[in-house]
Amino acid sequence: MSDPSAAENPAQKATAPAKKAVPAGKAATARKATAVKTAAAARRAASADGTTTAPTTAAKLPKAESRTALVRRARRINRELAEVYPYAHPELDFENSFQLVVATVLSAQTTDLRVNQTTPALFAKYPTPEDLAAADPEEVEEILRPCGFFRAKTKSVMGLSKALVENHGGEVPGRLEDLVKLPGVGRKTAFVVLGNAFGRPGITVDTHFQRLVRRWRWTEATDPDKIEAAIGALFPKSEWTMLSHHVIFHGRRICHARKPACGACPIAPLCPAFGEGETDPDKARKLLKYEKGGFPGQRLKPPQSYLDAGGIPAPPLGAAG
Repeated sequence: MSDPSAAENPAQKATAPAKKAVPAGKAATARKATAVKTAAAARRAASADGTTTAPTTAAKLPKAESRTALVRRARRINRELAEVYPYAHPELDFENSFQLVVATVLSAQTTDLRVNQTTPALFAKYPTPEDLAAADPEEVEEILRPCGFFRAKTKSVMGLSKALVENHGGEVPGRLEDLVKLPGVGRKTAFVVLGNAFGRPGITVDTHFQRLVRRWRWTEATDPDKIEAAIGALFPKSEWTMLSHHVIFHGRRICHARKPACGACPIAPLCPAFGEGETDPDKARKLLKYEKGGFPGQRLKPPQSYLDAGGIPAPPLGAAG
């Protein structure tokens, strides 16, 4: 399919009746409106299993996209994703800030699903920082074995529990500068905790987030801190936490690392990387993961909004499927 923003064929111009010239500004506005309508149509074309029929064209960006154009395109992508994933949420099971910070530390080098399958036994035996700080390391290691790197993770979660008891009265602090001083807690983990336990905006630069923002040409940076700064400058601070959820949800469900499901992507008209993955709609739908592909998500106890949208809870550790 030809790009709707491409210029007319010269031969067509020669044979077609003369048309009134359209000012450049109005033409550009019309092209943008077409792209937005195309994306909206893709979202509305939902099938019974929740998949979408995406356009088969990519965004054609100018060689030097202006700062204003970049900001507009980035914010439009976020708005589109907010409509696709209105139930986007952190995919770690937690009931309080202590459980969230521990689960986030454990999620390094493994999946949220595996963490969610492991932490019920951990929190049942050690429900408070005081309990975990005083635990037998060998017993904690055995519980955390399914998460991988269980010795290092045991040291981190017991160390941060001890720090919470000794320095913060057994409470998780709500300041970035305090969180990053805890063993095993970096900026990414701190922003997960701040955004989802304290309601304070933060950008979570995980592997999915890094991959997608570069595919979308929001930034060329590879350092997480530089990515955080670059993307933060494109959006109002109030949107940072939900932006992170939208991008990570999209990266896990459609825009995969090795085989992006481009043909099932609702933001194809806005994506300059369209075509890196499968563009055939039927083949692309087979690549979808979690609720869009009819598979369980990451959480054993997901939010009700996720269940209402057709999401399926993940199975507990050791369960079939």
